[in-house]
Amino acid sequence: MQWRRRHCCPVTMSWTTKRSHFRTHVAGLLMLALLFTLLLFFSHQDWLPGRSGPREGPLAYTVRGIRSPRGESNQSSSLRSLWKEAGHSLQKSPLNLSLHQAEGEGVRVGVMGLGDSMSPNNSLQEEMGVGGRLSAQPYRYILNEPFKCRDTTPFLILLIAAEPGQSEARDAIRQTWGNESVAGGLTFIHLFLLGTGQGPDASVQSTVEEESRAHHDIIQQDYQDTYYNLTIKTLMGLNWVATFCPHASYVMKTDSDMFVNTEYLIQKLLKPDVPPRRRYFTGYLMRGYAPNRNKDSKWYMPPELYPSERYPIFCSGTGYVFSGDMAELIYQASTGIRRLHLEDVYVGICLAKLRIDPVPPPNEFLFNHWRVSYSSCKYSHLITSHQFQPNELIKYWNHLQSNKHNACINAAKDKSGRFRHRRFHADRLP
Repeated sequence: MQWRRRHCCPVTMSWTTKRSHFRTHVAGLLMLALLFTLLLFFSHQDWLPGRSGPREGPLAYTVRGIRSPRGESNQSSSLRSLWKEAGHSLQKSPLNLSLHQAEGEGVRVGVMGLGDSMSPNNSLQEEMGVGGRLSAQPYRYILNEPFKCRDTTPFLILLIAAEPGQSEARDAIRQTWGNESVAGGLTFIHLFLLGTGQGPDASVQSTVEEESRAHHDIIQQDYQDTYYNLTIKTLMGLNWVATFCPHASYVMKTDSDMFVNTEYLIQKLLKPDVPPRRRYFTGYLMRGYAPNRNKDSKWYMPPELYPSERYPIFCSGTGYVFSGDMAELIYQASTGIRRLHLEDVYVGICLAKLRIDPVPPPNEFLFNHWRVSYSSCKYSHLITSHQFQPNELIKYWNHLQSNKHNACINAAKDKSGRFRHRRFHADRLP
């Protein structure tokens, strides 16, 4: 009877009881909704500041990764796991130990096979596992120019990534855009960044050493000069600037197959008549790019090395420019970040850690990581163009120098049959 009264004949609840139950249910639902909203927010939030902005032009940088259709607006490139992973590796990185041992013993140091055996199909986890805080100078100098800035403070330093066997390219650059005569009386220097050649061929190294004695413009350290060690090469250049020429106004890192309009870079972009910028970094901005997860690709980025869905903003490694103070900042940031073989991406990660955003150039056509079809007008108003052979570089450079004062004034016939002058729009660069 008691059971029947309790389960068959429900007791009528008072209004106060009903209201209390209703409030409890509503509060529970609101808490669930709030938790769900926070979960969505943090799963799509980038903890690094300043990650908004328009995309660049229509040309996709397909070799570095697959561009997301969402662009940068949902860029969830949280790097906290990367920093955490680098911190954990301080205690377990065998390379970190070998580097310190090598400093004391003068032993030639390898890089865990980065340039020796890596192929697109290799697992990069072991070969790229070089995180941890590296010593200030992990590789010994074979060739150095420590007194390059002893008697002068250069306005611009050109750091040019080259391979040991590219003597023709180095000679072509010395004759063209690397020649100090184009700086209009300003002090600037160029330095070629080299590792060591692969194999036992000693003739290449002897040629490099002969070049060094003749030109005093080669920096070389004892690591294998391969594509997968480009990050090490760039860090070598940054560390050289921070150590031997810390008061330089500006630095440009570029490659040996580039056309660089040094005069336009100095006069129109860097503007020597105004005080040098600080914490400045610019180039061809790469926004919203995702890591390439195709294991057969040269640009494959394993998720265990870089787990985030987006890279931070970075500048194409074919040519970027930064203020002299950035050399030490980037290098010091790099000592706590595990090495990645995509050099320009890696520098972008260092900038993200420093919370320094690359600045868009004043004209989107200044920096080009592709080959721009030549005309004296176009080349008189750009800074970089890619994929030049040494003979081409000399040919086009000489043509540009002989036509640079009237490069963009062309006689063109309009529809009325009269001639008029056309001037390339890029000379309106502010």
